[in-house]
Amino acid sequence: MVIRLLAAAALAVFATPGTALAQSATPAPSVPAAPAVQAAAVPPASAAPQGQDVVFRTGADVTVRAFRIDAPLTLDGRLDEHWYEDIAPIGGFVQQEPFEGQPATEPTELWIFYDDQNVYFAVRCFDSQPERMVANEMRHDSSNLINNEQVTFVIDTFHDRRNGFLFLINSLGGMLEEVFVDERNPSRDWNTVWNGKTARFDQGWSLEVTIPFKSLRYQPGTDQVWGLNVNRVVRWKNERQFLSPLPAAFGVQGIFRVSSAATMVGLQAPPPSKNLQVKPYTIGGVSTDRRAGIDNDPSGDFGLDVKYGITRGLTADFTYNTDFAQVEEDEQQINLTRFSLFFPEKREFFLEGQTLFNFGGRAATAAGGDAPILFFSRQVGLAGGRPVPILGGGRLTGKAGAYSIGMVNIQTEDDAAVGAEATNFTTVRVRREILSRSTIGAIFTGRSHSGVVDGSNQAFGVDALFSLGPNTRINTYLAKTWTEGRAGNDLSHRAELDYSTDRYGVNIEQLTVEGNFNPEVGFLRRTDFTKSAANLRFSPRPRNQRVIRKHYYEGRLDYYATGTGRLESRLAQATYRLEFQNSDRINVQGSRYYERLRVPFRIASNVTLPVEGYSFQDLLASYQLGQQRRVAGTISWQTGSFYNGDQTAVSYRGRVEVTPVLALEPGISVNWIDLEQGSFTTKLVSTRVTSTLTPRMFAAALIQYNSSANSFSSNVRFRWEYKLGSELFVVYSEGRNTLGAGFPTIDTRGLVVKINHLFRL
Repeated sequence: MVIRLLAAAALAVFATPGTALAQSATPAPSVPAAPAVQAAAVPPASAAPQGQDVVFRTGADVTVRAFRIDAPLTLDGRLDEHWYEDIAPIGGFVQQEPFEGQPATEPTELWIFYDDQNVYFAVRCFDSQPERMVANEMRHDSSNLINNEQVTFVIDTFHDRRNGFLFLINSLGGMLEEVFVDERNPSRDWNTVWNGKTARFDQGWSLEVTIPFKSLRYQPGTDQVWGLNVNRVVRWKNERQFLSPLPAAFGVQGIFRVSSAATMVGLQAPPPSKNLQVKPYTIGGVSTDRRAGIDNDPSGDFGLDVKYGITRGLTADFTYNTDFAQVEEDEQQINLTRFSLFFPEKREFFLEGQTLFNFGGRAATAAGGDAPILFFSRQVGLAGGRPVPILGGGRLTGKAGAYSIGMVNIQTEDDAAVGAEATNFTTVRVRREILSRSTIGAIFTGRSHSGVVDGSNQAFGVDALFSLGPNTRINTYLAKTWTEGRAGNDLSHRAELDYSTDRYGVNIEQLTVEGNFNPEVGFLRRTDFTKSAANLRFSPRPRNQRVIRKHYYEGRLDYYATGTGRLESRLAQATYRLEFQNSDRINVQGSRYYERLRVPFRIASNVTLPVEGYSFQDLLASYQLGQQRRVAGTISWQTGSFYNGDQTAVSYRGRVEVTPVLALEPGISVNWIDLEQGSFTTKLVSTRVTSTLTPRMFAAALIQYNSSANSFSSNVRFRWEYKLGSELFVVYSEGRNTLGAGFPTIDTRGLVVKINHLFRL
């Protein structure tokens, strides 16, 4: 019944006349979806600050004013221009954590300026103990930036209270930017041109940020009304504060809740300008692959990426002779399951704008989970983990009225070395906004040559996300695939209810993947099953919060049945987590499993488990050291039964700050397995060393040893953004085989130098 209703709703919605396509010839500057304009989102004039007032508050509603300045801001982070004396700052920041709704314990002051080219944000961050500030990362787009003293700006330029842009800068000047849709699904791999500088003073630190109007999309007209929220993190005391208050129930993802953002008025913007970006590259290097008989083979090449704004909301991207030599290699994983491993996409062309292609409540970047990913870009240009030449392709992404549109077409070339033939990959995604924060959509994927049979492969699906208030969501989809010789039994469908507040959480899921469901431009962890699952959470906060911030009690039950209704897998799990005020965490988890093997399972090179049913259980305990520590990370210990034997595992993964510009990220995982069929040990050891010379220049090395793959690999990268949007890369990598006696022998080795240059017209 749910599936029939979904299909009927999809037909009804797509048949409904929507907002006409934007006819403006002014292009969009970048890939992310531009939100639709909703007149009802503009606040009444009485709500705006009057005269020279900078902020107006009515309960939880906040309105702030931007001021025009008569000369460009000198970007140095020092806040010493006369405007900081002439114009009062915006204050009154409110805690989200640890004490929701209370005034911030460390004062924050904000200014918003603009001129004919740029929007400027300036912030003065007072700190009662500046010597304790956490500042140990400068690398652009590093995930560790959020663990420093930092300020984040979220801008809803169309004021539709759904979508927006995020800009973060920490106290060392490290920056990252993201785009997000539907108040979630952020994409950190969206990049645009902006800049920021920071400075220290006796009582804290300050910053100035400039964002060109050309780097943003916004609604027509000179007078603009935008949504804005500003988040400051005082990391040493684990405090999160906001310009516009956010409930603690929203957690760290609350920054994307632009429906709760302040309203920014007083801004007068130039018309969106024509935007054409051309980014040619050239590359040269030498490579060795002794498995293919290649030794120090020199090579050189060139290619081109072009970005053009077709309309105000739609952007076209073209790529020719695409090369990803600068991308860091995959992190090794130990696989003790019978299912495929998930490796995330790291190539910029495929990452930018990929949130548009999320389907059925599953993000294409999310590891784990059993729901299929219908478009997984790692299927393009990679075969068996090795690169396949990409001749070229194009992409169209963005907004047209209430519709989000994403189209990708890529052509790969033959590669006899990996057994790949020339293949065309196509994906079309359409999503329509309905109600306040709900969507319904459809997706099509196809490849001209199937990877498993002679002929082609296609997939089609419809999905819906219904937001029933701020805390309740329903995800559902219906999908079908077509593969030569595999007609019938080729459907998948899902219904998920998610309710989440600060104190309670409930998740219920029903998922079916039939035996011939085969999305070859996607990712599928397991097939021929029906999953029924429930997860319950109770997370109270103690009255005395001096030491402990929160308790988490969770219970989970997953039940998997085959297409014939026979039990195949079952997981019953109980978890207790304790979060301290200093951000340390304790986790204790007990699990009971049942696995029925359909075919013999070769779990190690010398160990194969026979076909039968297995019941086993384990206990996992871990301690997570807060990121404010010089030595941070998670230490874990696991013990219990495993299939027909026993398992013990220990691991550590974390970060060690050597200096503010030099850090180590060590990881070690060891499993001792003792089964009736034999015993074995797996070892995975890795270290990433990062030296960040400036916020736009770094060198990083990733060294990995995997006993299961008998491999020892290293990858060293130098990246310098010598001009905003233009980069120089120097990359050295090698792979060694540890099977033989003595020092590991080289299988592959390569050195490449790549340079690109952005022309922004």
